[in-house]
Amino acid sequence: MTAALARKALHRYASSRKAGILRSFFKTGAGQYGEGDIFIGVKVPETRTIAGTFQALPVPEILKLLHSAIHEERLLALLILIRQYEKNNPQAKRTIVNLYLDNTRYINNWDLVDLSAPRILGDWLTLAPKDILYTLAGSLCLWERRIAIVSTYAFIRRQQFADTFRLADILINDRQDLIHKATGWMLREAGKREQRALEDFLAPRYKKMPRTMLRYAIERFEEKKRKEYLKGLI
Repeated sequence: MTAALARKALHRYASSRKAGILRSFFKTGAGQYGEGDIFIGVKVPETRTIAGTFQALPVPEILKLLHSAIHEERLLALLILIRQYEKNNPQAKRTIVNLYLDNTRYINNWDLVDLSAPRILGDWLTLAPKDILYTLAGSLCLWERRIAIVSTYAFIRRQQFADTFRLADILINDRQDLIHKATGWMLREAGKREQRALEDFLAPRYKKMPRTMLRYAIERFEEKKRKEYLKGLI
């Protein structure tokens, strides 16, 4: 079982039409966040199927895929890592987490982050010190900052909101819209489970939050209250 075989299986599903759509959707043009990313046009369900077939791929072969210039190959690598992480013992999980952190420069688009961060790094940190998230939140790399906040989805699912709120506070002045969206998304998920906690967080901050972040955070509020937040009347 090799990366070459996995790559061959993936490329059987390639579609030039779909690739063009994905290049536009993931903003691969000059100056855009996904500048230079290469797509071959494979759908995510098809990539998941291939990941199942190659779930026992050795780590050195997974890294060959993760280091690829082709987006879907990096996605395939992460899907395989998730499968291996979820089926392994704690020692093996730690190895996968360390590999993940050593290769964040290849986890370089929002779908790659959102798919993998909660299920690998976030899951691991539910029972471990979370200092690395604060290091990532201070990174100059957009994707590392997104990894930091999206990883907390694993905590939110366990009714643990403190780190989401602390990281949101750090990222509240971030200049990147993709961070505003991710942070607002995590705040919304926390609020779905405990709206009072989210409102306590928003009270001293919502007027200075980026508008996109606020809109995402209050999306599930009842309409009257949502409009009051947007008008600054809370």
